[in-house]
Amino acid sequence: MNTTAQVFPTFEQVVQGLAGQIGQLRAMAPQPTLSETVRVRRAIDTLIAETNADEAVWLESCIRCGQCTTACHYFQATGETKYAPMRKMNLYRKVYQREIGPFRWWYQLVTREVKLKDLEELQELVYDSCSECGRCTMVCPMGIDTASLVHHQRSALVAAELVPPELAALRMEQKHAGTVFGASSDSLRKMVDTIREKAGVIIPLDKERAEIMVLSSAVDLVGNGNGLLATAKVMNHLGVDWTICSDGFESANFGLLSGDMSLWKKQVNPIVAAAQRIGAKLLVIAECGHAYPALRWNPMLKSGDLPFEMMYMSEYLGRQAKAGRLKLSPLAGKITYHDPCKTGRRGGAFDEPRAVLKAMDADFVEMPANKEYNWCCGGGAGIFLLERATRLREESFKIKMEQVNITGAETVVVSCASCRLNFEAGRVKNHWDKKVESLVELVAEHLIDEAPAIPLKPLHAIPINEDQGAIA
Repeated sequence: MNTTAQVFPTFEQVVQGLAGQIGQLRAMAPQPTLSETVRVRRAIDTLIAETNADEAVWLESCIRCGQCTTACHYFQATGETKYAPMRKMNLYRKVYQREIGPFRWWYQLVTREVKLKDLEELQELVYDSCSECGRCTMVCPMGIDTASLVHHQRSALVAAELVPPELAALRMEQKHAGTVFGASSDSLRKMVDTIREKAGVIIPLDKERAEIMVLSSAVDLVGNGNGLLATAKVMNHLGVDWTICSDGFESANFGLLSGDMSLWKKQVNPIVAAAQRIGAKLLVIAECGHAYPALRWNPMLKSGDLPFEMMYMSEYLGRQAKAGRLKLSPLAGKITYHDPCKTGRRGGAFDEPRAVLKAMDADFVEMPANKEYNWCCGGGAGIFLLERATRLREESFKIKMEQVNITGAETVVVSCASCRLNFEAGRVKNHWDKKVESLVELVAEHLIDEAPAIPLKPLHAIPINEDQGAIA
């Protein structure tokens, strides 16, 4: 078993430290500068621009059956009808009906115009009480993708200068400084030096060429250095050709979280450019759930598909475990696994993390609702950061606690930083007697100090056109 003395704070201490920084965000948020009329019009125009055939079908096809309420953790935790997923589409549907629907002439006669007050009331529904987990879609008889409709409405609220203050502050920081919580390229270099000096682990920073490029995140740099340390130990153990690029390392994307599509693309560009420059054939995304959809599904060069594969950390670990290249010592005690919504239900990465736990010969027990039907922890999509959403987040987390308790597990393993933050905060708040572990950190702790038994095969080369350009 690979052991290292405690180098960085415990994750409970990390949560406490981040809480202090989060508490300062509200005062840093920008104030609205546009007139009420302009803000409303911009929101409407944004919804119109983002409405295509899929959105029109979803808005038209809801039969108000209420089945979605059985799957929504916020509704189930509170019983408040305003949190029903179907109600979160009402304003969007009204704009669609009045502006571009086939009977818009009629709806313009019988419905009133959208007002700023309507948008202000929408803010709680699409930011505070929807983590865009997609569970409601699993039970919807019409297959409505409520999470996508909610995200379009977040974009509309960005245009109307109605992003919640915590997200607004981080959005502006990332937009203008390119950092999150101040985590810069210098922060990365300092952390790399600290890990080398205190843990004796080498991180190959800014290699000119490498087959694998690994991402980190602000959580790793301003609080949980154990995450980056664990990642380095695992990659070095595997003996792969890897690097982290100081000009393209940040997994977190507050363009995606806030609904700012231009910032979303802006934050992806440096990552793609760095991967192209070093000739990477694989990009491994850090344990940052929302980074998975931010990077995996949508980025595309102006000239076509990306010239490298993207993989989430749990996927990468799972494939290495299945190939027999991860040599791990047994894990004691009964455990269960929480599927992050973005990588699991909306990404399909279910088998890989379980393969890792199997490689540790773990006494693994599934939760009653797992994989596609896993209950969201309630803290994703930026909700963990919102002070106003604290009550909702804490109440909805009790559903997740009950799911874990039923398994009898002593430890719950997660592979998403947002989930881990919410689990740890919930554990402390409720004096919960469960351990919360990161998958990659657990793997690093259980590495057997020997070279992988299965020889490493080179990744398939993918030709790179240096003139392919930025993200479209």
